[in-house]
Amino acid sequence: MKQKRLTDNNLFLKNLFTIALPIILQNFLSSLVNMLDTIMVGQLGHIEIAAVGLANQIFFVMTIVIFGIASGGAIFITQYWGKKDTDGMLRSTGVMISASIVVSIFFFFSATFAPEFCLSIYSDDQEVIVKASPYLKAVAPCYIFTAVSLAFGQALRSTEKVKLPMIATSVSVVVNTILNFILIFGIKINGTQIIKAYGIVGAAIATVISRIIECIILLSFAYAKKFEIAANPKRWFKYQPGFLPRYLRICFPVLINETLWGFGNSLQNSIYGHAGTDIFSAFSITCTISNLVWTFFIGCGNAAAILIGKKIGEQQHEQAQMLAKKLTFFMAISACFLALLLIPLAFSLPFFFKVNPEVIHMARVFLYMTAVLYPLFAMNMCLVVGVCRSGGDSIYGTFMDIGFMWILALPLGFCAVKFWGLPYWGIFLCIHTEDIFKMTMGLIRLKSGKWLHDVTVD
Repeated sequence: MKQKRLTDNNLFLKNLFTIALPIILQNFLSSLVNMLDTIMVGQLGHIEIAAVGLANQIFFVMTIVIFGIASGGAIFITQYWGKKDTDGMLRSTGVMISASIVVSIFFFFSATFAPEFCLSIYSDDQEVIVKASPYLKAVAPCYIFTAVSLAFGQALRSTEKVKLPMIATSVSVVVNTILNFILIFGIKINGTQIIKAYGIVGAAIATVISRIIECIILLSFAYAKKFEIAANPKRWFKYQPGFLPRYLRICFPVLINETLWGFGNSLQNSIYGHAGTDIFSAFSITCTISNLVWTFFIGCGNAAAILIGKKIGEQQHEQAQMLAKKLTFFMAISACFLALLLIPLAFSLPFFFKVNPEVIHMARVFLYMTAVLYPLFAMNMCLVVGVCRSGGDSIYGTFMDIGFMWILALPLGFCAVKFWGLPYWGIFLCIHTEDIFKMTMGLIRLKSGKWLHDVTVD
């Protein structure tokens, strides 16, 4: 019995990490380049860090909306993948990519023609807004390429083609890092300025170039390797009666979920921004550092969705439920250990960021508090992304994910800044009250088994 349990656990870990590791590495590299961006921009000062962090909120909201579209599409693609229904996978991919492009075009025009208005939503510090506006306008052209990469990459991952998105991101990270160094600081040889220093605008140009390269690699290699998703685009829009209403019924709640979660998360950042530029700078540094470790749970959460969705598509419902429980427990235990990595990272902050000691102190406290809450964050990631979405339980998942954010966390955070005058750590605690309630709702749903639905059947 012990030998069988050990074999089952080894198989479980092998299946999980075969899919999760490339996703973890991909997200780690993306987070690493974001950290390098912040470190390089941090050499210019804390105002510049706040400016880039502020401008990136627009990009963040866009990617969250597109992630919602892609996550909804992935529910169908993973289950069709389990059934080996290629036409179903392609129809889902077509809707996913076209909707993502439409969203990116809207954000491109908003960032290009109304940057000051967009930025004023998150901060009333005019010095920060003035510095952030040129960066936002310069980085906007990458939005459309990013949309295609996110949607197409999600389709590839849903069919267990996880290595190509990782490779494309790896090349993009290397290009972005090199161009950042060159374009932010410029190059001088023997006192002669060979390449002009563009400051934070240079970071935006580097991002645009790297995103274009990532998109080209993703598409060209997928078609060269003749992956299932890389078919004639006409097949993406092959009509089937009843498919689109069924698709929208399942995917629309996920889209609403990610959109409202993205706006809510962005408003949380706005709360920090209105609390003060130093606090916002500290929080930006914290997010940059924490995301390096959090990539493990992004990878595991997405892998969980693929594995569970495939089991549902194969009609192995009992195994899908057992797998969901095991994955949730695994992520919670992993978070207890990986949270410890945030402590040495907190002590390393003065070596990477040239900001005043007060900002460093606040960032450290934020990191310590984040470490304590990591198990809650990890369980919620698995319950929302890995369990509810893969099982087509998108309405319950949406309520669980955003209900407490808008009903509890945002009002408390707003009151903490505007009326109660709480310190930065008090604001943080108010905003994260939602996670306890979200976890409770998720565990109740997991135990009930009511989250499991086969969305490929009318």
